[in-house]
Amino acid sequence: MTKKPKKKSEKKARRRIDFSFFSFRNDMGIDLGTVNTLVYAHPKGIVLNEPSVVAINKKTGRVLAVGKRAQDMLGRTPSHIKAVCPLVEGVISDYEIAEEMVTHLVRKARGHTSAFVPPRVLIGVPSGITNVERRAVRDAAKNAGARSVYIIEKLMAAAIGIGLPVLESDGIMIIDIGGGTTDIAVITLGGIVKSRNLRIAGNHLNEDIIRHIKETHKVQIGEKTAENLKIELCSLVDEEKPITARARGRDLVTGLPKEIEVSDKDIKDAIVLSIEKLIETIKNVIETMPPEIMSDIMKRGVYLVGGGALIKGIDTVLSGFMKIPFYIADDPLTATVRGTGVVLNDLEKYKDVLIQSDDELSTE
Repeated sequence: MTKKPKKKSEKKARRRIDFSFFSFRNDMGIDLGTVNTLVYAHPKGIVLNEPSVVAINKKTGRVLAVGKRAQDMLGRTPSHIKAVCPLVEGVISDYEIAEEMVTHLVRKARGHTSAFVPPRVLIGVPSGITNVERRAVRDAAKNAGARSVYIIEKLMAAAIGIGLPVLESDGIMIIDIGGGTTDIAVITLGGIVKSRNLRIAGNHLNEDIIRHIKETHKVQIGEKTAENLKIELCSLVDEEKPITARARGRDLVTGLPKEIEVSDKDIKDAIVLSIEKLIETIKNVIETMPPEIMSDIMKRGVYLVGGGALIKGIDTVLSGFMKIPFYIADDPLTATVRGTGVVLNDLEKYKDVLIQSDDELSTE
């Protein structure tokens, strides 16, 4: 007995299912940050974590390096090579270089996905991004080979990434203390109902440390040294025993190299005014909330993500001032990029939380 030949419509349906399977595996999420850019690629997870730096040859206009290699060139380049950070204080300051960076990272990350179909790309951007900046990011991903591009606010992605129920009616408050900015948002029913943006974040704290060391020790240190001191010594609570670290810089009196000892108290004194401004801004946001949302947040607490969430004791200090629980999210540095992965796995469910671009975004 011979088998009946399959109808053409059945063959087409089978091919469509196969195509959908491969497109699913090509999804890619990007956390576009001032200091670092992270890339998620399904099914591998987070495949790239690169500094947001691009090195350009000014004579030819050619990109020489992106990410870690470009960061290593900062402060060490000859006159014809320029190492640039295309995002400053959470916004794109150089569209062309930002496009080069996104293009490079998407192409590099595509090596971790299936090569059969171009990827769908979801990009996390700072709150309040302009239409021009949004189009620059979208065009960069398109030029890198993305078949469709979606854009989401980073705070929304971070909330999803740490498992908060953003689609429910209960109010959620989340704070992202990043490298360029601190973003504060109140979320309910899949939308951001209140947000604030503050230029006090990781880079600003580094400047505070550089200024304090200069004034108290008469030594000029570099930004990398300040960052290392912040990571090693920064604590907003008193330690049982003083913690110290060595730092090298230029003696402002003699002009010669000098090594000094820096304590955790030095770092705390350096950043205290900035932390007070941060506390005041958070307090202002909380004070202007509707009573029902305030009740939700008092019950649920406030969640901290971003590199600044790793400052020792920041949750304790904020809880003490606000009389509301503050929680540091698990792995706060990757919350946003993990959220892009969750959204890409169920675009239909989360379609309303996306920022719609000028062109209609397809959920194919």
